[in-house]
Amino acid sequence: MSDLKPRPEISFVETFFCSAFAACFAEFLTIPLDTAKVRLQLQKKTATEDGVSAPKYRGLLGTVATIAREEGLSALWKGIIAGLHRQCIYGGLRIGLYDPVKSFLVGGDFVGDIPLYHKILAALLTGAIAITVANPTDLVKVRLQAEGKLPSGVPKRYYGTLDAYYTIVRQEGLGALWTGLGPNIARNAIVNAAELASYDQVKQTILKIPGFTDNILTHLLAGLGAGLFAVCIGSPIDVVKSRMMGDSAYKNTFDCFVKTLKNEGIFAFYKGFLPNFSRLGSWNAIMFLTLEQLLQ
Repeated sequence: MSDLKPRPEISFVETFFCSAFAACFAEFLTIPLDTAKVRLQLQKKTATEDGVSAPKYRGLLGTVATIAREEGLSALWKGIIAGLHRQCIYGGLRIGLYDPVKSFLVGGDFVGDIPLYHKILAALLTGAIAITVANPTDLVKVRLQAEGKLPSGVPKRYYGTLDAYYTIVRQEGLGALWTGLGPNIARNAIVNAAELASYDQVKQTILKIPGFTDNILTHLLAGLGAGLFAVCIGSPIDVVKSRMMGDSAYKNTFDCFVKTLKNEGIFAFYKGFLPNFSRLGSWNAIMFLTLEQLLQ
């Protein structure tokens, strides 16, 4: 597959299921890194009599080790069911719709290479549409991943994925499932555009290097490149999204942004950058590699 465009004989339904499977496979393998990323993003500075207390979580490996030691190894896969729900919907829609939307934007009579700005616009639209549908699954995943930060002795808010959906609707109303939709649309639309467009571009560049062919190594390198580009652009939005979904103390997106900036500084928006790249880089490499094989 020379780009993200599947063979003409592959239908939207086939592309959707291939994309959903590839996304779920990548999600299962990399969610421990995502759990570490969420914990780091939700971690706040705490004032004590002696100043600011030392953070509980330090770095990717330190966070993973702390979670495993204090909560058990299985805690690293907290939210996996909701994560798979999310990828079945979001992963399938964002890639499955990408080519039809791209063709719609340029028109049915268009001949030649589709301009880059049309690819970016198509990815922005499909990312926004897909996450609007999948936002409840994203919310539940973040809430479950954030559970470990509750003080000792405080009962769990949720006892599983289905219980989380039910409890949120019962206590906060149906609309609460779309909490954080604004930053989530912004984040996923931008990240989707960064991933799909950069994957195409990085892969195209690699294939021009003598000795490189359209094989597994090329797919892995292009996937890592897409992940790095996506994290650099989407990290500040991702932090706001995680905090909006994991903490009800913020009134809205702007309030979350201002309070985070005022209390913790600009670098707070890049909290968990390395685990975020470790997660997105490996996730993209696995997802695109799997998808390329499925659509060949």
